Amino acid sequence: MKKFTIIYVCAVLIAAFMLVSCKKTDKVTTDESLKKVLDEKRFVLGMDDSFPPMGFRDAQNNIVGYDIDLATEVCRRLNVELIKQPIDWNAKEEELNTGEIDCIWNGFTITEDRRKAILYTQPYLRNAQVVVVNGASPVQTLLDLSGKTVGTQKGSSSLDAIEKHPEFKKTLKDLVQFNDFLAALMDLKSGGLDAVIIDVVIAQYNITQSGEGFRILGENLGDEEFGIGFRKGDKALEEKVWSTLLDMAKDGTAARITEKWFGSDISVIETNSKSL
Repeated sequence: MKKFTIIYVCAVLIAAFMLVSCKKTDKVTTDESLKKVLDEKRFVLGMDDSFPPMGFRDAQNNIVGYDIDLATEVCRRLNVELIKQPIDWNAKEEELNTGEIDCIWNGFTITEDRRKAILYTQPYLRNAQVVVVNGASPVQTLLDLSGKTVGTQKGSSSLDAIEKHPEFKKTLKDLVQFNDFLAALMDLKSGGLDAVIIDVVIAQYNITQSGEGFRILGENLGDEEFGIGFRKGDKALEEKVWSTLLDMAKDGTAARITEKWFGSDISVIETNSKSL
């Protein structure tokens, strides 16, 4: 009898342990990212608010931009409020992982290293890392930057591009890292820098809007693509945002927004029909 009782108790304990383990597993694997956003009726977008034309502050200090317009329309269709949250771009992954924001959506370049920690949508816009110099500068090629002082933004894909070309980096006299690209371009204008390595979308927009005599070199440090970054486990939210962007591409809304900021429809949303 005692032996039977012991066996019975052990069986009950094992079953209870398995039940608790299953509940813990279910808790870990359940993705409530979309439900949370829909229930709270707010979608927090992490961004660098000095990154024109993707996201920046206008003359009235309102946060505007191409990504902001896309996100605003996505949120309208999901019936949630868009919260535009400026973050330290140099600590963007940490901001995302701590839950302070729901996504990083602000000209966020897709890289293999970032994919290890970030869940990306498919690309929605192409980009490149280019060199900007003053119009009268004698610099015509990357080789001409040997012995020169070059600026870029901390934590940016531009900095990543430079690091991927160590032989090029070694030729530079100095590499200065700024908190944002606009500060780097101001230093270039004043003569403190010989060149700025920057995203082509920012360079082209700045040259058009500012009227400054900047010039973009023909050579670049690599082509890239922009995606929206989510936490690894937030697949449901990522899929819903991407499917909404696809709907916007199909009905022409995405094209109208893109033409507003770039003069033509250069988005690549419709060419990417699946999540990464």
